Amino acid sequence: MSFEIKAINGKARAGILKLPHGEIETPVFMPIGTVGSVKGIMWNDLKNIIKAQIILANTYHLYLRPGTDILYEAGGLHKFLNWERPILSDSGGYQVYSLANIRKINVEGVEFRSHLDGSKHFFTPEKVMEIQQYIGSDIMMAFDECTPHPADYEYAKKSLELTQKWLVKCIEYLETHPAKYDFPQYLFPIVQGSTYTDLREKAANFVSQFDTLGYAIGGLSVGEPAEIMYEMIKIVNNILPENKPRYLMGVGTPENILQAVALGVDMFDCVIPTRNGRNGQLFTTEGIINIKNEKWRHDFSPIDIQSPLEIDHTTTKSYLRHLFQAGEMLGPMIASYHNLAFYIRLMQEIRYHIMQGDYDKYYPTAIETYMKRL
Repeated sequence: MSFEIKAINGKARAGILKLPHGEIETPVFMPIGTVGSVKGIMWNDLKNIIKAQIILANTYHLYLRPGTDILYEAGGLHKFLNWERPILSDSGGYQVYSLANIRKINVEGVEFRSHLDGSKHFFTPEKVMEIQQYIGSDIMMAFDECTPHPADYEYAKKSLELTQKWLVKCIEYLETHPAKYDFPQYLFPIVQGSTYTDLREKAANFVSQFDTLGYAIGGLSVGEPAEIMYEMIKIVNNILPENKPRYLMGVGTPENILQAVALGVDMFDCVIPTRNGRNGQLFTTEGIINIKNEKWRHDFSPIDIQSPLEIDHTTTKSYLRHLFQAGEMLGPMIASYHNLAFYIRLMQEIRYHIMQGDYDKYYPTAIETYMKRL
């Protein structure tokens, strides 16, 4: 497995990431398949129409349901889903962050109660690695604590120290426990450190000592101003190895992605395309639409004539608004299809301009166009 950089424009990079279940062209956006589904999207459509190269699944949710026994019996998540392309599995660290009221953290791991039935569970770094081996993902994320924002310096420092101890335990476990299926799996460490420059530098230097396939930047887009997020990315990417992919976790809007690519990020995931789509927000080649607004009631033009999706050419804004107003599930489904296709097309567009050598000129104009409210 390898990462090959094909072109560089400023800090922006276009590359090829080779994984056990296929090659990925970067920069890449990974649709969220938390529980083994991308909400409202059929798998064949995700592959053949939306053209997603890789999806993200979640350790916490798959551990609770359907459980590792079912996944192992199925032959791993790829076979369970009938998805032959790469999968990245998040470690559950973000769920630890989001379940603050029903979890306890100590040096050994995290005790938490299931959001499904209240049952008690305990995640250690070793346990999280074992679960991800049962999942059979191409890329496994190290177990970490996603530091909340705001966090005072002492809390952020202790949180980072905990994440680093857990990373060492993750690596030691994988060194003595081979993969459960007939292909290798690869670990990405996660850089934490909140919004403190020295902690981010310390974290980036710490993970860089491990020769892993790639590295992730976590703990951002959790409430801090965008300018601070970009500054933290810049600091971290100036330290992380240049020949390895960098994955910015849980980010973000088209503007966030365009800015982060300019800072040297290669991989992204976020719930925004599908979650915002289900709530009526559409990202289009002309700007952002809230399809529930009255102004679209009499608009019989297509959703987005420049979209690669046929449904965007044959569905009018008026009709899509009607579906949302009527509470029909088809409305959120169409919006989710549209937004995911927009994000995948955006990544292709970004890669094209990096390869052409004019990304530095392209992305400010793209931000202005794609983030305009219509």
